[in-house]
Amino acid sequence: MLFPKVSGSNLEGRRYRLPGDLEGELNLLFIPFQRWHQDWVDTWVPYARALRAEIPGLRYYELPTLPRMNPFYRMSLDMGMKMGIPDRAAREATITLYLDKDAYRQALQIPSEDTIVVLLIDRMGMILWRTEGPFDEAKAADLRAFLSGRQVM
Repeated sequence: MLFPKVSGSNLEGRRYRLPGDLEGELNLLFIPFQRWHQDWVDTWVPYARALRAEIPGLRYYELPTLPRMNPFYRMSLDMGMKMGIPDRAAREATITLYLDKDAYRQALQIPSEDTIVVLLIDRMGMILWRTEGPFDEAKAADLRAFLSGRQVM
């Protein structure tokens, strides 16, 4: 399965066309749909940072996924998120997507917006690994085993 072609901007204003503009050979994507999902994304970030330090070609991104809306509302939401994230690297790794959420979820086979989805994709957008929900040791071990099998570690 391929990650769909979508576009968005990070919280520093850089435009992205995904998946092609992602910078890693492997990209770990955190996809939240609800504001409260940020707490679950935050459970993954320390592990993602550690993996990035170990694996030179790995990058991670947060992809807050919101419905299409007018530019004023988008700017307001992005500014609010930017002000709430003091770390520049975190703002650079947060790419807000304003799109048709139903079509996006269908393309990724995500049945609902009840949880976050975590994907590992390659440079071409091929989805290599997936899970959902907050971080736990079993999910971390599964991802590490997958990455070890790819001989990227």
